[in-house]
Amino acid sequence: MLWIVIVLLLFIFQTATILIGEYRRPSKTVAWLLVMFIFPVIGFIMYYFLAKEYSARKMVRRKGPRKIAETQSKLMNQVIVLDGSADNSNVCGLYKEPRLYGLLLNIPGSPITPNNQVEVLTNADATYTSMLEAIDQARLHIHFEFYTIRHDEIGRTFQEALIRKAREGVKVRVIYDGIGSYSLSSDYIHKLKRAGIDVYSFLPPLIAFFDKRMNYRNHRKIVVIDGIVGFLGGINIGDEYLGGDPKLGFWRDTHLKLLGDAVYYLQQTFLTDWQFVSGKRLTEDTFFPEHAQPASSMVQVISSGPDAHWDAIQEMFFAGIVAAKKRVYLATPYFIPDPSITMALKTAVISGVDVRMILPYKADSRIVQYATRSYLLELMQAGVRIFLYRKGFMHAKVMIIDRIMATVGTANMDMRSFFSNFELNAVMFDKEVIQRLEYDFVQDLKESEELKLAEFEKRSRFEKGKEVIARMLSPLF
Repeated sequence: MLWIVIVLLLFIFQTATILIGEYRRPSKTVAWLLVMFIFPVIGFIMYYFLAKEYSARKMVRRKGPRKIAETQSKLMNQVIVLDGSADNSNVCGLYKEPRLYGLLLNIPGSPITPNNQVEVLTNADATYTSMLEAIDQARLHIHFEFYTIRHDEIGRTFQEALIRKAREGVKVRVIYDGIGSYSLSSDYIHKLKRAGIDVYSFLPPLIAFFDKRMNYRNHRKIVVIDGIVGFLGGINIGDEYLGGDPKLGFWRDTHLKLLGDAVYYLQQTFLTDWQFVSGKRLTEDTFFPEHAQPASSMVQVISSGPDAHWDAIQEMFFAGIVAAKKRVYLATPYFIPDPSITMALKTAVISGVDVRMILPYKADSRIVQYATRSYLLELMQAGVRIFLYRKGFMHAKVMIIDRIMATVGTANMDMRSFFSNFELNAVMFDKEVIQRLEYDFVQDLKESEELKLAEFEKRSRFEKGKEVIARMLSPLF
């Protein structure tokens, strides 16, 4: 009987550890308890190595705040920002939404800047062409950061472009995520390094595992050229984004090209990540050069991650949905919302707001698709209209709120993006930019099939059972 007592005590210890460690997030607690029940010992080992709360990154904690403060002080001397005063609130329709405006203004280190030019890049063809043109024109430095870089045809095209510029004397720095680029060959990396390019992995898998940070990923996609031109959005470096995946086919995505003050904040995010991966503090004035971009589009660059005190991107999504008066348009490849986002969407549609969401019909992950489907019934019952993109794979990450605000970036509408990943979004307030994104959204609707509530309710018990299990595990995806 002694072994029964030992097993019982071990079970109680494991359960108590998870309850204490995850008390802030009940959904995550349930997910880990389910894993532990299915795999009693293995599940707890997985929890120990994968679920460690991400405390502030050591090097960033030691040097980052001072560096960021110095950068912010430097930028304040050359950047115009909105501060909520009467003089500049009138240039932005947000002043009619004081709560949303107030939240956005108070996100630390993410000011709204009016001196910008925004180009919406629809799909990878346009994005890669624009990036390669900008890289070709680089004179001082290229900062290149992606979640996924593949050693395929388009990966080699970028590799050759970066090597060519490095040999011309341009300083090239590359960051790739250790998990997202796990298949990137050592030959690819060594070829970059032999050309004089500095290359670092963000949390390599083996280090991340033993450091108990395997669950945290740098999902950002950043390109900064000479501190003047910047890119961000949903597109990584890989042939699948050009339709090269035979299973998914055509890949629908959205990216942005930025000129102006907003590029400084892309640069700041890259330099912070660079300090973490390399231990090197970069402070050259050439990273933040003056530019001649006239006042035109207002842009706010928001970064978030498990090392931050704010879940800034999640709060931006929530505040935008709550502020909507006429429409909320959402496109996302992965929809696993936290309860606040679910309630915001339901409240909006019940209040008369036209809420439409485009999701993929084809999935790159079946378990994620089942988890997503588990959230749809209650939203559809409230009146949210769900459309499934049939032309290929929907990977764009876009939210449009009325004609006052739109956001494009790296964050999916899921709990991993909100709470675990390092993400980066741009929020835009210019009507022409919003209308362009709205045009793309309407075109995507034409390539989509609306999911009808009556048909959705007819799915089998077996399908519903898979959705329940996937939903319980979804906080871990």
